[in-house]
Order: sequence, then C-alpha cells, then structure tokens
Amino acid sequence: MKKWIPLPAILTATLVLAACSNSNQTKMPGHDMSKMDSASTAEHENLKQMSASLDPPFEVLTGNTFTLTAKESMLMLDDNTMKTAWTYNGTVPGPQLRVKQGETIKVVLNNELPEPVTIHWHGLPVPNNMDGIPGITQNAVKPKESFTYEFKVDVPGTYWYHSHQNGVNQVDKGLYGSIVVEPKDAEPVDKDFTLVLDEWMEDDSMAEMHSAGSSHSAHSQSKDSSEHANMDMSGMSDAEMMPLMYTIFSANGKTGSAIQPLIVKKGEKVRIRLINAGYLSHKMHLPGHSFTIVSTDGQPIHNPPETQDQLLNIAPGERYDVEFVANHPGKWLLDEHSTNPGAKSLAIPIVYEGEEHASVKSESMDLPVVDITKYGEAAKGTFSLDDQYDVTYSMDLNTDMSHGDMTFTINGKTYPDTPPLDVREGDLVKVKMVNRSPEDIHPMHLHGHFFQVLSKDGQPISGSPLVKDTLNILPGEEYVVAFKADNPGNWMFHCHDLGHAAKGMMSEVKYDGFKPDFTIDPTVNNMPE
Repeated sequence: MKKWIPLPAILTATLVLAACSNSNQTKMPGHDMSKMDSASTAEHENLKQMSASLDPPFEVLTGNTFTLTAKESMLMLDDNTMKTAWTYNGTVPGPQLRVKQGETIKVVLNNELPEPVTIHWHGLPVPNNMDGIPGITQNAVKPKESFTYEFKVDVPGTYWYHSHQNGVNQVDKGLYGSIVVEPKDAEPVDKDFTLVLDEWMEDDSMAEMHSAGSSHSAHSQSKDSSEHANMDMSGMSDAEMMPLMYTIFSANGKTGSAIQPLIVKKGEKVRIRLINAGYLSHKMHLPGHSFTIVSTDGQPIHNPPETQDQLLNIAPGERYDVEFVANHPGKWLLDEHSTNPGAKSLAIPIVYEGEEHASVKSESMDLPVVDITKYGEAAKGTFSLDDQYDVTYSMDLNTDMSHGDMTFTINGKTYPDTPPLDVREGDLVKVKMVNRSPEDIHPMHLHGHFFQVLSKDGQPISGSPLVKDTLNILPGEEYVVAFKADNPGNWMFHCHDLGHAAKGMMSEVKYDGFKPDFTIDPTVNNMPE
C-alpha cells in the first residue's frame, strides 16, 4: 500500500516516525534505502544492481497486438530510494501503447501477481465488456490466468491504463501506463514527450502499520506511539494530511535528480503529454517559454492562446497536452510550483542540445493558475444549457464520518448504496456536481463517455467548448455537465482520488435493459474501486 490511508492511521504513523530513530525502523526493500545502516549496504547494492535491469525507461510499443504482464519488480526512484512495485512488464510506468486512430487493438493481460488484477482504459470509450471493472464488466483476472482486451480506438488523444481491482492499493504500487491514440490527420511535432506524474511515501511502513484496521484509538497502534496517545489531531483533514505523507513526487518513475531530462533543439516544436496517476494535484510551471494547452483529457481545445508564467493544475486522472517552441536555449526545469513538501522533488529538466547554461528554476512568487473553463476561443459545442434533456441528475459530493471511519459520499450515501444514474440509449443527460466537502477535492471520472462542461458556479463556460472525462471539483464548486448516452453498459462514475472511491464516492450509469455478458465468480473477490 502506498497512498490511501484513513486519517487516524496517518496521524499516528506520523507521530511514531517522529519518535523513532533510524535504528528502530524496519529495513525493507520498499523503504528509503538511505536510512539503512552500514550492515545493509551490501544487500542494498545487490538489490540496486538487480533492479537496474528491471527498471529502464518505459518502452513505447506500436502496432495493434500487445502483451502486458502484471508482475512485481523493484523500482529505483533515485540512487537511494528503492520501492517494491507492482508493474505492467516490469516498469513504472508500464509501456506506452502507441496506436493509430481507427485500428482495432488486442491486449493480452497475463497476471503474475498474487492478487487478481484488471486493466481499465482510462478515458477511452471502449465497449462495456472491455472496461476492466471487476464485478461490473468482468471478473478480475486471477493469478496465473490471462484475459484478452480487444476494441477499436476511434477517438484520438492522450489516455492511460491502470488496474481497477482494488485500485486504491494496486495503482498505488505502480500498476499503470499510458496509451496514445494518434489521429489520422496529426499535426507533426519535432519532439513528443509523455510525463506520468505520481507520489510515494518515504517510508512504506506507515501504510503497513494500518493494514490491520482503522481504529481511531491511538492505543490500538504500536507501543512506540503510546506517549502520543493523548495528542488530539482529529481536526486535520485528508486534504491537509496527504501532502505531508506523500513527500516523494515522481515523473516516469523517477524523482529529483534521477528524473531524465527532455532533450530539445532550438527551433523545435515540442509536445508534452502530462498524465496524473497519483492522488495529489500537481501545479506545473514551464519557465522561460510561452506555451499552448492543446488538449485536456485527450480532447482538443479550440484555438488555444499562448500563455506564460501560469500554472497548469493537473488533478488525479486528468491529462493535459501542452506545446511550445524551443526558442530559449539553456537548461530549464518544468517543476511543481506549490507548497507541498514533495514539490521540490518534481522538477523535469528541459535541456537544449549542446547548451551548458545554468539551470533556471521557477521563482517562489505566487503565479496564477490557468482557468481551463475560460481558456481557448468560444465556439458552438455539442450541448448547451438551453437544450432539452431526457435525464437530469444531481450529485452532492461530501466528506462524512461513519462508525468512526472517514467516508466520502454521493447524495449522502456510500457505494454500493449510492443511487445509480438510470438512462436509456440515446438519452441526453445533464448532471450537476457540487463539492460540499470542507477541504477535499473530488476529481470526478465518468467511464465510457466524454462529457461537455456547461457551467461553473452558475456561470456558462466562456472559453473553448470543454470536453472531458475527469473533472476536478474544488470545495464549494458547482459544475453542470452533459453527455449523450451512446455507449450501452453499466459504467462507473466516481472520484479519482481512489481513496475517496474506496471509501464510498462511487456511483454507476446504468442503461435500461443492458445485461452484462459474464457471470460473477464468487471466488475472485472482485473489488471495483
């Protein structure tokens, strides 16, 4: 487990770490190896050499037939930090699948892990039985078994894939990769980079400490925390604690100085595909260059203007493609521009070939965040607020406590008790989403469909028509979105902070009369979050 821990365990784990010296910490391959004593140095070096062969940069695979093997591998985030990761084909991220619009692709998933797994094609509108949701669209793939995904890729753009079986843990461990559907009429660029962003705990034992339960009582934790049992930190929210726990940020499975540079030449047109596979939002800054945001969630922005010294806020599950002309030679750092403790570890060098200028990093001053609802040129979209809709639905998103545990609710309910969104094929559907959580963000992701964002906080969208599959909703914000029910099935509609999903913030879009083509296997223990 790497990311999601209910709040009480997080608080206690933090206190334990503060009280313990390095000599009291368990030495495990998944921990920060810089904390190991000298007796473990030889073992560390052996493990590091072993992992080097397992941890190359992710491959780019082309064609239309692929094999992805889910297996455990060692991941070196940097020279001193090793993690035991769950991977597709041995790397974090897994291979990038580079496919052509209009092709039918086949992906064979082999499971060499000790638990069942799946592949969900995040953002891609695939047939329902290919969506990879355990207990909803298929049975999860048992250890030593295989499953073949086959579907046509009609919609170009930047997407990603990840396990949806117990995703709160399996995605945490690295079980994800990217997929790019190249358009038939692609505009050429000179360089095309993909950066998959994520976060990691410095010490995984904080997660392991919670594996037995989530009691609020400090006395139920290890004896090392007993001196802190009476400290009241119950007022801290998930949103406050998560950045304090996940202090190692990564790009393509590397952190800090180990992040591989993006090599460019003066005059080149450069595209960077940014994918957030983590659970924290990342405010990214590209210094020294004007850039355009050409797409979000794979869908194009209409006439995007150049912008500079604005932050691009990328929420969990979201994707943004940016382009710029390499017209300022030197060495620059595309970096996280936030107050998060891990921000300093997320800085991707952009290096001009043959240039030896000093690095330029973002200044610490406040910079505005791009408002994607006002970005780009207005144009007629597929839907409008004035259209007649067949189905209207409201989702109140909130944080609550239930039986001593933190929960995340839709309309006051947790999954599977959340009321589904019932539709008929061909319906026009309008959904209002309101974030009533005091501090938690909720990046809401709809499977199998794109939706158009119509309004924010009661005001119509003023920029480009905004088409997405994952929408970041801050506390107090209200959005209205619309989509056409044109892909029959049972589809998840959930928060892509998978910790929130695992704690209840999931619903389903259900088509009238649809029958799944599989029978639930009770021996699999399908876990759809």
